[in-house]
Amino acid sequence: MLKQSHAGTPMGSAAVGFPLPAAAADTSADESGWARVKRRLRIEVGEDIFSSWFARMEMEAVEGDGVRLSVPTRFLKSWILAHYAERVLACWQAEDPTIQRIDLAVRSAVLRPLPVKGKAAECCPGSGRETRGTASEPEARNSEPRLGSNPEAYGGSPLDPRLTFETFLVGRSNTLAHAAAKQVARARRGDPVMFNPLYIHAGVGLGKTHLLQAVASAGNGRDRKALYLTVEKFMYGFVSALKTQTALAFKEALRGIDLLIIDDLQFLQGKTTQAEFCHTLNALIDSGRQVVVAADRPPNDLETLEDRVRSRLAGGLVVEIGSLEEELRLEILQARVGAARVHHPGFDVPPPVLVFIAKTVTHNGRDLDGALNRLLAHNKLTGQPVTMEMAELAVRDLVRPQEPKRVKIEDIQRTVARHYNVSRSDMLSSRRTANVVRPRQIAMYLAKTLTLRSLPEIGRRFGGRDHTTVLHAVRKIESLTDTDRVLADEIETLKRMLME
Repeated sequence: MLKQSHAGTPMGSAAVGFPLPAAAADTSADESGWARVKRRLRIEVGEDIFSSWFARMEMEAVEGDGVRLSVPTRFLKSWILAHYAERVLACWQAEDPTIQRIDLAVRSAVLRPLPVKGKAAECCPGSGRETRGTASEPEARNSEPRLGSNPEAYGGSPLDPRLTFETFLVGRSNTLAHAAAKQVARARRGDPVMFNPLYIHAGVGLGKTHLLQAVASAGNGRDRKALYLTVEKFMYGFVSALKTQTALAFKEALRGIDLLIIDDLQFLQGKTTQAEFCHTLNALIDSGRQVVVAADRPPNDLETLEDRVRSRLAGGLVVEIGSLEEELRLEILQARVGAARVHHPGFDVPPPVLVFIAKTVTHNGRDLDGALNRLLAHNKLTGQPVTMEMAELAVRDLVRPQEPKRVKIEDIQRTVARHYNVSRSDMLSSRRTANVVRPRQIAMYLAKTLTLRSLPEIGRRFGGRDHTTVLHAVRKIESLTDTDRVLADEIETLKRMLME
């Protein structure tokens, strides 16, 4: 079964520009097995659950009949142990029947309080990350990261020193988000708050975390106390405070922060935790403190959050970071190659290869990092220069088909209302006249077939209706389209309008 490991080995991120591990060739077989296990796990639990709980799980070693895995937070470790222990082990055993146990460790270091007297920060050799007195194993077990009466004694989530405004590349897709984040970081205590909260949303790998950590790095000081927290750490800190009866100190410390930065809000769960987050948000905003939040979708699309939380988030400045345009992708690749040459002076990627990768690897910035990591590995392990043929072979699985347009329920409601000459407010009302009921049913049907929203969520968006009403509408339209050719053609026309 899956076992707990109280202390995990701190691990740096595998980013372009860092030396390749000396034992990379020896562990290639184990890593390929781990890749197959992850694919199997992704299929079993689904993309959403895998992205939420397993995307940051890493394999450290295969030792005899056991496998050592690691995750970056204690919260992730506790959740996986409680809910997915047997499934992870089963996936490993399906790949390798000799595996009998799995050890799960936390690889992030526990941050201790900063010393009173100034002391130069020590740097972990080869990691590129600063540490402030990493606790030993016994200390790590006995000093949970909790907020006390002094917020400076709490390190928050670790910051990557490379994620600054200076290393953030600006293009058409992120100009507004970058400008807003920089404005927040430059402010001083007592300055009027222009927009609060600042809410940044984007897909995976488009720079949300980079911007938030840049705000935290630049905003600390300037007479202000800034705190960067992933929402996992916020939840873990709050639950720990409840268990240790220090919830009041936790609340007071958070509300004494001048600049609170919360990442990955889409993972916020639990009514009690949501209520505390909302109270903290209100207290900070009402007292003129700045809040910055990031998530993978707009506030109104966070269906797991309560209405009052979504409303408060939507009341600030909501900014989207769009897909990286080709010029920005090429600029990112050139910067990554420059960073890689610091550790590998002989590494060179011809300009046509960079242009090829920028044109074909379009999904996100992490895929660009992955493409260059592969070229660097091929170059260093085989001694062969980087060529177009090598690049085509190395990145072929990163070339993904263009994602279809993401349709929103609001867009469906507006399009259907306009097409049938009814108002959107009538469609959401309780009116049951024939000229309103049919467009409403068609809009519900399109919401179910063109979005990933659940029946209860669709019902809520249509004036707070029950999910059974939505199900009835979907089945009604499905049966009518089988016999009514005109209606079927109208629905196809609406689909084309929505997908354009």
